[in-house]
Amino acid sequence: MNPLLATLGGKLTERWLNLLVLPGALFLAVTAVGTTLGHRHWHDVDRLRTTLDDLAARPALDRTGTAALLVALALLSAAAASLTAQFLGGAIERYWLRAGRDPLSRALTARRRRRWKERDAGIADAVTAATPTGDGADGVVEIPARAWIRIQALTGARDRIALRVPQRPNWYGDRMQTAADRVEAAYGVDLAALWPRLWLILPEPAGRQIQSARDSFGAAARLAAWAVGYALLACWWWPAALVAAGCAAVSRARARTAVDALAGLIEAAVDVHGRELATRVGLIAPDATGLLAQDTGDAMSELFRKAG
Repeated sequence: MNPLLATLGGKLTERWLNLLVLPGALFLAVTAVGTTLGHRHWHDVDRLRTTLDDLAARPALDRTGTAALLVALALLSAAAASLTAQFLGGAIERYWLRAGRDPLSRALTARRRRRWKERDAGIADAVTAATPTGDGADGVVEIPARAWIRIQALTGARDRIALRVPQRPNWYGDRMQTAADRVEAAYGVDLAALWPRLWLILPEPAGRQIQSARDSFGAAARLAAWAVGYALLACWWWPAALVAAGCAAVSRARARTAVDALAGLIEAAVDVHGRELATRVGLIAPDATGLLAQDTGDAMSELFRKAG
């Protein structure tokens, strides 16, 4: 039992250091440097060195109790800063995935929908303007390579807005909504009602991959929260704005990658294990073959919603 407790204690300590102490300590260090130097002396290393020397020369710091108290205070402050970032990161996640029924969100959705339709019309025009080089034996029209490259570029630009006509204020919510729409179109099942039950029967490797993508999205949101913190610090020390911009850019890229992977894995889980769930709840006979039918998906949705 003792080796097990020691192993668990080591893992908890490592997780505590990585998630709480280190990011918070870095932020506190930058805050201390920024408030000491300010805008006017933003690169004055000598000023910073002088301040550190003055602090080290104080008699109180020679006492062991005072030093231990300062270290404990620094650790608690770093943990508090990290907990604040985690709380703000959760709020950012909800903001990214929101449906958006307020006036601002509706305006953003309308703007994204307008841009998406403009680029979709550009794709249609490019396909129409492409001059066929000839018909194949099977009657397939070949599009010139240059025109095909342009069509692909336009398609990529449209898909960076959304894979389908936008329904949410931002890309993240639209990507998850697209996964739900695809599942409903293919199987007639409500993904929101299906997913909690499907999650319970997923094998460990599949669940681990989905959880990893979910954790990556959460980490990207926490990084966005740190970007907010550094942006506030830029009011006193402008180089912090560069750190904030870097954190925001990395957060956006990681969040898009994580959400895209998460949505794809959720769709794959329904494709692979949807029939198994229908069998377990008694809607399909164990010896039945074929894909999950639309009527079965409708029955699953009705059952899981506790309708009627």
